[in-house]
Amino acid sequence: MTETSNSPRFSPYQRLKRAFHQFRYSLSYVDALPQLALLGLLVGVATGGVIVLFRLSIEIPLRFLLPAGPESFEALSVEQRWLFLSAGAIALLLLLTLVDRRHRQVSVGHVLDRLYNFQGHLPTTNWLVQFLGGVISVVGGQSVGREGPAVHLGAGVASRWARWLRLPNNSRYTLIGCGVAAAISASFNTPLAGVIFAMEIILMEYTAVGFVPVLLASFSGAAICQLALGTAPLVEMDQESRMQTLLELPFMLLSGLVIACAAAAFIAIHVYLVRFQHWPIALRLSLATVLTGVLTWRVPEIMGLGYDTINSALAGELTLKLLLLVGLTKLVASAAVIGLGVPGGIIGPTLVIGACIGGALGLIAGAIYPTPTAGPGFYVAIGMVGMMAAALNAPMAALVAVLELSYNPHLIFPSMLVIVVSCITTRYVFGFQGVFTEQLRSTGRSLDFNPTLNVLKKTGIANVLDNRLVYLQRQLDYDQAKNALAGLPEWIILDAGDDQHSDKIAMRAADLATYLNDAPVEVLSLTQPIDLLAIPARRLLLSPIHETASLWDALEAIRTSRGEALYVAHFHNPLSASIRGIVTEDAIKNFYRI
Repeated sequence: MTETSNSPRFSPYQRLKRAFHQFRYSLSYVDALPQLALLGLLVGVATGGVIVLFRLSIEIPLRFLLPAGPESFEALSVEQRWLFLSAGAIALLLLLTLVDRRHRQVSVGHVLDRLYNFQGHLPTTNWLVQFLGGVISVVGGQSVGREGPAVHLGAGVASRWARWLRLPNNSRYTLIGCGVAAAISASFNTPLAGVIFAMEIILMEYTAVGFVPVLLASFSGAAICQLALGTAPLVEMDQESRMQTLLELPFMLLSGLVIACAAAAFIAIHVYLVRFQHWPIALRLSLATVLTGVLTWRVPEIMGLGYDTINSALAGELTLKLLLLVGLTKLVASAAVIGLGVPGGIIGPTLVIGACIGGALGLIAGAIYPTPTAGPGFYVAIGMVGMMAAALNAPMAALVAVLELSYNPHLIFPSMLVIVVSCITTRYVFGFQGVFTEQLRSTGRSLDFNPTLNVLKKTGIANVLDNRLVYLQRQLDYDQAKNALAGLPEWIILDAGDDQHSDKIAMRAADLATYLNDAPVEVLSLTQPIDLLAIPARRLLLSPIHETASLWDALEAIRTSRGEALYVAHFHNPLSASIRGIVTEDAIKNFYRI
């Protein structure tokens, strides 16, 4: 009697284990949307919890340490600012010297590198360093953001889940996208922008199988954040502000050019200093601290996250001189300290820089135009969207983020013009493809965006696994051979040696059928056995591969191993003589022509 998972011989625990194995294996298929959606929801909840903890770890200490709230560094004396910066630098130095050099790699660029060059394996130590380092950097007053660390944390949570559950390699891509979307959503309280950011910056594609799980993850991340921290917006934008006349469009175009220059300067400074990552960490932290301390002597507004500065600019409370001073100083400080290795995010500083530049442009527009203009608050939003789009090379994510923060549809038309001008100018005039890509390029790391390879990496081996096979002994008689072929198998599997652990060989069943049609009399009369290793046929030496492998893994295994094809053993008994199926190089190539 055939054993099944419902057989009384299996305990409830064994049945559950086998069911989970089947669920895990099903993730290898390209149409595993329900399974990925469920995992995306769980990853979103877990990421939302981590981001809430991360935000509270920043906000609670600052509420106690600063005199007027978590972003009131301006209320400190010069000596107190130096004390904050110095204490933070010492704490960072202690943290980073306790870990191996390779585990100090943090940032969104590191996430991209691990996703596309290491199949989404993010070491746990790296994102734990990012958590602690991000908290110390912001609490210590460094001019960094919290959203970059949040992206790393979301990706780290997803990667940890995938390793813990031993999920197929191809599913890691979608799950890391889910973690990133949930992280952005929980950080900004912008669920749709989280989805677009994950698809545009991390996954770099829009597919239904990827979009739906990411959507669920972003929703659950925002829900957890709102339950824990409330629904208050990150910044207070005017929902009715609008462009007053089409005569402002030329000035919008000019604004896009100015923002592109700021974005290019930010990327250039950051990339230049990233090249000195080989310097001792103590020296780099000292330089970052001294630079920030000197700049905050006159411009304390650059310390910390800077969202209070955005709100002041939106409310029209800042002068033209102060807006330009804060914007340019924040640009230099954030690009430099992050480039020198201070754990922190780039996304938040780009928004602050864009807000200040946009606010300054709004005041200039109001002064030179004879008719009323949209006002500085409107230009603040335009500056934010343009700077984020140009610096990150994320036009859609920037547009959606500002729209979700403002709930102002009147921003769409002018924002599109500013985004187009700033992105094109940054990319084709200054030659920068976004800060994350340039960051990787400057350190000798590159991302292979070959569409064929990306499809292979995101597709599980189950999609080309051929299970039309029969397992035979090396020698058999005519009747046994005919009975074996009665089931119309495609492949015959046999051992090269005398035991099940010897090399496995595959041959086409058609070759045996051809031999039987012209078999000699001795074989037909059953007086002579058939030796499957001796009859005319093409035989493939098989090498093992794990069921969680992607098609890219399989292709690399075929090309580097001594085998000519691969076999996958049954999940419940990898050492079993029976196998789940085989994979050939032709099958992979036929799946997606390369």
